[in-house]
Amino acid sequence: MTRTTKGLAPLIAVAMLSLLGAVAPAAAQKSTADGIAEYREMLQDGNPAELFEMKGEALWKEKRGPKNASMERCDLGKGPGVVKGAFVELPRYFADTGKVQDLESRLLTCMETLQGLDAKKIAATPFGKYEQKNMEGLVAWISAESKGMKFNLSQAHAQEKQMYEVGKRMFYMRGGPHDFACATCHAADDKRIRLQDLPNLTKNAGAAAGFGAWPAYRVSSGELWSMQRRLNDCFRQQRFPYPGYASDATIALGVFLGVNGKGGEATAPSIKR
Repeated sequence: MTRTTKGLAPLIAVAMLSLLGAVAPAAAQKSTADGIAEYREMLQDGNPAELFEMKGEALWKEKRGPKNASMERCDLGKGPGVVKGAFVELPRYFADTGKVQDLESRLLTCMETLQGLDAKKIAATPFGKYEQKNMEGLVAWISAESKGMKFNLSQAHAQEKQMYEVGKRMFYMRGGPHDFACATCHAADDKRIRLQDLPNLTKNAGAAAGFGAWPAYRVSSGELWSMQRRLNDCFRQQRFPYPGYASDATIALGVFLGVNGKGGEATAPSIKR
C-alpha cells in the first residue's frame, strides 16, 4: 500500500461505516413493514366478522319491533329488499326522506318505518349496546354482500354534490386543543401512527382502501366497528366533541371519502388490529 492510499484508509473506513449506517435503518424499516404485512395476513384467516354477518342476515329476516315486521322490504337504494350491490353506492340521496343517507342512517329509517322502532333512541344508544349491537350485525352482513364490488357513489343529485363539498370542508377543518383536522393524519403519503399505516384519503387508492374496509372487526376491542363508530373515534382522537350518530356531518365525510375512492374494491367487513 502506498503512502497515499495509507492516508486515505481512515477516510475510506469512515465512508463505509456511514454507508452501513444509512443502509441499516432502511433494512430495519423494511423488516418492520414486512412484519406488519405478515401480521395482517394472519389476521385475515378466520375473521370473526363472519359471526356478525350471520347475525345480521338473521336480523334482516326476523320479525321485530312494535309492528312485528322484518327488514326485508327495506330499500337501500336498489329497490325494496335488494341488498347485493347497495353498500358500494352509499351514501346516496333518497327521495322518500329527501336526504343523503349512509348505510346506518338508512337502516334507522327502515327500522322506524317498517318495524316501529325508535330511531332517535337507537341513535342515542352507546356503541356496542342493545340495538346498536344489532346494527353491527346488519352492517356486517350488508357490506359483505357487496364484497369485491367497486365503489360507485352517485354525484347526480344536487344534495349529493353539496354533501361532498361539506365533507371536504370538514376533512380539512382544524380545531380542538391540538388544532387537528382529518387531513393532519390522512392527507399525505407514507404516514404511520405506531404500527398503523395511515391511508392518504385525498387520493383514490388511499380513499378506496380506507373507506372500503369499514365496517371491520377490531381485534384490540373484540368488537365490530361500523363506519359511524370509526368516524366517532377519529373525532375523539382529534379531541373534538363527538358527532351525533348518523348525523349529516358524518354522512358528509362518508360521501367525501366514498367519492374519492370511486372504482376501489369493497373489502368490508375487514379485520383491524
